[in-house]
Amino acid sequence: MLWSDIERIERLIDPWREFDRLRKDLFRVTNSGRIEFPALNVWTSTDDAVVTTEIPGIELKDLDISVTGSTLTIRGARKEDQLYAGGTYHRMERWQDDFSKTIELPFTVEQEKVEAHYAKGILSISLPRAASEKPRKIAVTT
Repeated sequence: MLWSDIERIERLIDPWREFDRLRKDLFRVTNSGRIEFPALNVWTSTDDAVVTTEIPGIELKDLDISVTGSTLTIRGARKEDQLYAGGTYHRMERWQDDFSKTIELPFTVEQEKVEAHYAKGILSISLPRAASEKPRKIAVTT
């Protein structure tokens, strides 16, 4: 019997275990039990990197972006919605808390030239590659 056959049989015997595995994959739960937020997209070229993330409901005053060498850190907080007087939640699905996400870029960043734009809940960060790390064309002379 192959290992994959054993896994399929276990899923049939214990569907809750399989459900829990799928839930963790879906919400990218970390070892600490916290949901990894925010999810990032990172594009790189020979000149720069662009990082985008969806962070709706975040006030700019509650957002902190820092770059050290090749490390980008995004910190912030999504505050809890204010209830009207005497109200109680019927359903509460929107996530709220402090968050911090750090990623390592494939090159050192020119810190003074980093730009960040926030519009319609999308944060976009442009991170230019340090000049010392850019490929340099060498002229050949005779």
